[in-house]
Amino acid sequence: MWQGALVVDFALYLQALGWSAVAISTVLAMALLVGAVLTMLLGPISDRFGRRRFLLAYDAAQGVAAAIAFVTTAPALLAAAAIVGGFGRGGSGAAGPFSPVEQAWLAQCVPASRRGPFYSLNAAVGFLGMAVGAVLAGLPQWTADATPPADAYRPLFAATALLSVVCFVLVAAGKDARSDLAHGVAESDRSVERQRENRMIRQLVIANSLNGIGLGLTGPLMSYWFALRFHHGPEAIGLMMAISFVLAAGSSLFSRWLMRWMSVVRTVVVMRTTGLLLLLALPFAPSFVLASVLYIGRTVLNRGTSGPRSAVSVGIVRPSRRGFSIASANVALQIPRAIGPVLAGFCYEVGLFAEPFLAAAVFQAAYVWIYDRSFRDVTLR
Repeated sequence: MWQGALVVDFALYLQALGWSAVAISTVLAMALLVGAVLTMLLGPISDRFGRRRFLLAYDAAQGVAAAIAFVTTAPALLAAAAIVGGFGRGGSGAAGPFSPVEQAWLAQCVPASRRGPFYSLNAAVGFLGMAVGAVLAGLPQWTADATPPADAYRPLFAATALLSVVCFVLVAAGKDARSDLAHGVAESDRSVERQRENRMIRQLVIANSLNGIGLGLTGPLMSYWFALRFHHGPEAIGLMMAISFVLAAGSSLFSRWLMRWMSVVRTVVVMRTTGLLLLLALPFAPSFVLASVLYIGRTVLNRGTSGPRSAVSVGIVRPSRRGFSIASANVALQIPRAIGPVLAGFCYEVGLFAEPFLAAAVFQAAYVWIYDRSFRDVTLR
């Protein structure tokens, strides 16, 4: 819910405070870079020391960051809170840089044959929560004029802090399965099996790096792009994104059905290729309504593959290396994704509204091709 609200409103909030497009995009990029570093550190560590304690730390950090953003508008403190909290980054309802820990935690109780559909269901629930949050993102405009003042956005940070407390309590009720963690793997670390896994991880890293560049050029600044291009406020943009999240939940459930008829990897390729075609058309839409339809369609198809992609990330390695595999995949996505907002911010600053989308489409096409070539014949564990 809080991710859905802030993915709509955070960039608009900074704009209301007088921040430039470059300043906004730089903060978003720094949040992605810090998230990438945390992801790489936490995934392998959680393989050895358990998952739950790290998820508790994540929810606690979110709550503190949101509280700071609620009580102050000082640029340095607000930027620090945004970087720690990942405000405006989205995240599909998952645990941000702690997402590899979360996915490995969930994998411990689900057999490989059911993991794709299970992750799709989990993603659907996250998207529904984001849809509720995106609707609530219209709150500043409900209580103010067409262009809300900065103070109208601040209650959203208080709500984020409270929701983080709820998440903390829910995670605290869970448990770790110790048998899923790494114990005595030194001998197997030298095996042919490990070499095969490393090769799979390298291919996943290459594919996700291309995907990350494409996503960074468009995703983090979409609400800002709509505001600049069509001069709409958070109410209209929030409603549009809420619709996209609801339909993304449906798309995640649709991917569960699709996996009955084709492989997990093929499901990803078909849905992402269709979304790529919509991405190419999006920057040329002449109206807010048509652009919204294209954005929703592209978002629905891309995010509907979240479950199958998670199943691939955990299924190419043994249980004791799941955290490392997912962390490697996510870091490969996040670091290139952190570059995208800065480049897009410069483009928007000089009035280039289509170029980031066209460049993103090139990288997304390369991602789909490499992903299909690398994993279509792999048997998942």
